[in-house]
Amino acid sequence: MKRVLVYGTFDILHIGHIYFLQDAKKLGDYLIVGLSTDAFNKIKKKEAYSSYSTRKEMLEALRCVDQVIPEADWDQKPSDIKEYNIDIIAMGDDWKDSEKFEKLRELCDVKYIDRRGGMSTTKIKKDLERPQVNPL
Repeated sequence: MKRVLVYGTFDILHIGHIYFLQDAKKLGDYLIVGLSTDAFNKIKKKEAYSSYSTRKEMLEALRCVDQVIPEADWDQKPSDIKEYNIDIIAMGDDWKDSEKFEKLRELCDVKYIDRRGGMSTTKIKKDLERPQVNPL
């Protein structure tokens, strides 16, 4: 069985997330999502709309996701790869050539997935901040 691991916050779940997770699952047989905890998001200076428990529940409801584990810090990736017998770690192509992931090639295969769907959490948040025009 080929095991794939991805990481992310997955806040305001959208079609771009779905495509990414589906594409990651196609790389293997079993998909594990390392989901950033609320405490880790604070360290990263990210504010998630939904709590860790809510985001975890949403991800677990997706057919392509087999398991969700907490991501509590930047440095846990090597131990996760060993603990969960990971064959492939996959990230969005915006992380391509990042030392954070390239150094993991010593432990498993590293794949970068092209973003598709034309949607991002950042875009959604910006769109929601724009003043709405009343058509009347």
